[in-house]
Amino acid sequence: MTKNSSNIMALTPNTSNKRETVCIFGTGDFGRALGHKMIQSGYPVVYGSRSTQISNLIPKDAEVLGHAEAAQKAAIIIIAIQRQHYNFLTPLAEVLRGKVLVDISNNLKLNQYPESNAEYLAQLLPGSKVVKGFNTVSAWALQSGTLDASRQVFVCGDDVEAKQMVMDIVRALGLTPVDKGSLLAAQEIENYPLQLFPMWKFPLFLSLGLTAFFFLYCVALDIIYTYIYEKNNFSFFIAITIPNRVCPVVALILLALVYLPGIFAAIIQLYRGTKYRRFPDWLDKWMLCRKQLGLVALAFASLHAVFTLVTPMRAFVSWRTSKGIISQALNNKTEPLNNTNAWLSDSYLALGILGYFLFVLLGITSLPSVSNNVNWREFRFVQSKLGYLALILCTAHTLVYGGKWFLSPSAYKWYLPNIYMLSLVVPCAVLVVKFVLIFPCVDKRLTQIRQGWERKPKYSE
Repeated sequence: MTKNSSNIMALTPNTSNKRETVCIFGTGDFGRALGHKMIQSGYPVVYGSRSTQISNLIPKDAEVLGHAEAAQKAAIIIIAIQRQHYNFLTPLAEVLRGKVLVDISNNLKLNQYPESNAEYLAQLLPGSKVVKGFNTVSAWALQSGTLDASRQVFVCGDDVEAKQMVMDIVRALGLTPVDKGSLLAAQEIENYPLQLFPMWKFPLFLSLGLTAFFFLYCVALDIIYTYIYEKNNFSFFIAITIPNRVCPVVALILLALVYLPGIFAAIIQLYRGTKYRRFPDWLDKWMLCRKQLGLVALAFASLHAVFTLVTPMRAFVSWRTSKGIISQALNNKTEPLNNTNAWLSDSYLALGILGYFLFVLLGITSLPSVSNNVNWREFRFVQSKLGYLALILCTAHTLVYGGKWFLSPSAYKWYLPNIYMLSLVVPCAVLVVKFVLIFPCVDKRLTQIRQGWERKPKYSE
């Protein structure tokens, strides 16, 4: 009976919901938004300000006092002011001694100062416990309910207990704290908000480079060549025709580049006979941005789908169709249906539709809200198995549509291959090598390596 009673007592939750008072120095946008969010979460909030007059902008349930008086009321003080104004804290050193100071400031550019703002604050007030946090969350995100993209809060500090107190506040606000270690990590944390799409730079620059190259390539062959040798002015191709050729080509190449680093990684592991050696830096960086490459490729594929849908509305297409009808009428001759061309047309359209469907599925499952709801095996099946199937379908779509030009001399203007031929080089190479890698004799050895087997173990008995 006694044992059961103790178990019941152990499972009884703590009914005390009282939270400690938190002081905020600074009544700017972020200070007000953070104070409002903390009041909603049950924290008593007191603002330390030069002016103790109540403003309509301050949350109505918050108290406004002078800096020294406000600091005495709380063990945790959030410094919501910029670094250049930290000097006013020096006269308050004795009042702030032993207090937890949360530095939330950011800079205007990367590595603006030799040390981080949090380290500078710790130098000014050596008797306080400085913790870096909340600098990656915006005032707008706090006011709008902390959207998924803004839930992570990076926290660092030298005092473990102080850091834990701040992380408890982060959790109470419905955010996710991420412990980054000691205060030495503050410089890195302060640089996060200043990085403009760090994982997107390579995919975006690569896609822009490919787009520019293929666009100029098409202009040279479809407009300049035609004007010089055939005296036809097709300059209007720049608006619809050429973009509708460039977009699928770039999309297919980028999709192949998503899976190419995995091919390189497998070859390197087979060559080394171990998985316990780092890949080259360029391959590591490439593999880290595969998601972004895939999403950019999906954007180009979507543009291709839109351009294709508006094609029947184009004046050039209407003119060409009416010209064909009038020609048949004048010649009193109807051209019979070419079953071969009909099969090819329907086939490449069907392959394109199926490939685009899987492409969209890959994009959807890469979203955090979706990927967090599937296990690793399901995610890998979609991204790997269905991803390669999407690459096969899209490659087949391009091959069926543009394959007829491989053996056509007229397709080699200025002895240059058609754009569709160039688009097949990387995807076909990826698929051929992948086909070799799934041979049982190769796949078995690769699986052994990835499970820890080594050809020449570093440590052997």
